[in-house]
Amino acid sequence: MLPEKLQTLLGMRYFSGSLRKLTVNKNSIDFASNDYLGFSKLEISDVSSTNGATGSRLLSGHSVLHDRVEEQIAQFHNAPAALLFNSGYDANIGLIPALTDRADLILFDQLVHASIRDGILLSQAKSLKYRHNDLRHLEILLSKFSEAEDRQVYVITESVFSMDGDMPDLKKLIDLVSRFDNAHLILDEAHALGVIGENGAGLAQHLDLENDVFARVMTFGKGLGCHGAAVLGSEDLKEYLINYARSFIYTTAMPEHSLHCISEGYLTLSSNEDAISRLTNNIETFNKLVLQVGLRLRFRESETAIQTCIIPNNEVVKEAAFTLQDNGYDVRAILSPTVNKGEERLRICIHSFNTENEMSGMLNLLSKTLKSL
Repeated sequence: MLPEKLQTLLGMRYFSGSLRKLTVNKNSIDFASNDYLGFSKLEISDVSSTNGATGSRLLSGHSVLHDRVEEQIAQFHNAPAALLFNSGYDANIGLIPALTDRADLILFDQLVHASIRDGILLSQAKSLKYRHNDLRHLEILLSKFSEAEDRQVYVITESVFSMDGDMPDLKKLIDLVSRFDNAHLILDEAHALGVIGENGAGLAQHLDLENDVFARVMTFGKGLGCHGAAVLGSEDLKEYLINYARSFIYTTAMPEHSLHCISEGYLTLSSNEDAISRLTNNIETFNKLVLQVGLRLRFRESETAIQTCIIPNNEVVKEAAFTLQDNGYDVRAILSPTVNKGEERLRICIHSFNTENEMSGMLNLLSKTLKSL
């Protein structure tokens, strides 16, 4: 039986309306997944592969295919080196603690993903959050706290934020960080891969700033439609992580099938701009439709695949989501405490395969639903 204090915590979630439950997709129109380009349905070339990697990469799990895929990823992203991790979560909880010790400082955007926050918690470094995309606040913190002896400072942000779909001013951010000799930028590009820039290579490359970022985290479970992640950086950084990133060292390597999926995803990004163009057009169309149905004040401004409709109150936003789901639209509610109280929302993901009729139908139903709530 669950201990009483844990039962109490579960009960608090239930009575606050924030209890999480697993639900099965009922073949509804997809406005919920991170499969922005539909790559999760790619057919992989007929290749022989093993079911498992048999061990960690430092023991029996390493292969020529691991090397080849890492070289492919590094070349695509114009990076000196890439190191594969089993997921974006594993990458962040491996990278951040490996880089830092008690003398160091982490400055992070207040809206970074939970995997980054957990990486910070696992580190021994001091940490401070700065207001979302507020470079003036970050500058104050850098000026005040970066000069301690033997201190390295790591600034961590995302190129596309997972709950609001907005982006930082990366050029100004890099200019700010570069003013401090001991400061380094870590950029999580999870929701930019496949979405932003030529071939969907991400925000840093789109702005020709990839050489000014200390480490980039690329996650494959979103736009690439498969599984895993990679940390991009210098050859020295790769060698260091192989030796000190615990989520890399102490886990079974990805099997060959996963590596083939990653490779095929990158090949498709390189050779097929149509899916990215369709996604870009759909994002523009969706924003126009939001205006047409009179919901602009409900939606956060976003030029990315993540669109957010703010509907305060867990019960109210869940009712709106259930109405859309009952009518064939897979839209999910994001509840507090995942987001701050009063910031509850529908997180709507736009895909290359959504049609204008699907987007229009969903938004018109949402408009009518909100008027009745």
